[in-house]
Amino acid sequence: MAKIDRSIVADIEAFAGLAAADINEVLDRANPLRVPKDKAVFAQDEAAERFFLLLDGVVRVVQTTRDGHQVIARYLGAGSIIGIAPAIGRTTYPASAEAAVDCVVLAWPTSIWPELSARFPQLAINTYKAVGARLAETQERVIELSIAQVEQRVANAVLRLIRQTGKKTEDGIIIEFPISRQDIAEMTGTTLHTVSRLLSAWESDGVVSSGRQKITVTDPHKLMLIGQGKPQG
Repeated sequence: MAKIDRSIVADIEAFAGLAAADINEVLDRANPLRVPKDKAVFAQDEAAERFFLLLDGVVRVVQTTRDGHQVIARYLGAGSIIGIAPAIGRTTYPASAEAAVDCVVLAWPTSIWPELSARFPQLAINTYKAVGARLAETQERVIELSIAQVEQRVANAVLRLIRQTGKKTEDGIIIEFPISRQDIAEMTGTTLHTVSRLLSAWESDGVVSSGRQKITVTDPHKLMLIGQGKPQG
């Protein structure tokens, strides 16, 4: 297997604070994989035999309920550690990760995680920090579903997407991967009709620009005010 160039992970948070030699050693244990769009990186309830670093692309994290209903939990962009079940005390994957676009990942056997975390404690710290941030986000979303108005929930979902996967352009911050209004409805516990109505209203107000499975936030500050339930001046 060709040696993985350390420069490709130079700006990735998971490797922050690690010495160059340590990064090289961790990368030497990885296996690069390509995952085509809409294919699963891993599936819910499968034995967690590998964990991954998303080098390029976007993955959609989907949970299936007991009655078979699929819910989009979040989207994760390049640089994300995914599928690291030991970090949450599991031996199976709690959700599925699907490629929203063509993706490139690095894969390690889960069996070496205890060794890696012991030898490179900063790697473990960075990983647990990322997992903690996702748990905090999940808690925020639970609170939103309980007390926030639907317009706030949708606004905050779009804001999270541009923070995680957005790209600045002349027209605003674009969510580069295909995302449908139905996807946003599932993420926010509302209906396709409601999401369509809100996006149309925001487009009229110059807050967003949307097309077929594309959303550009043209006024992030105004969208933030909507998410906070504050009047817009």
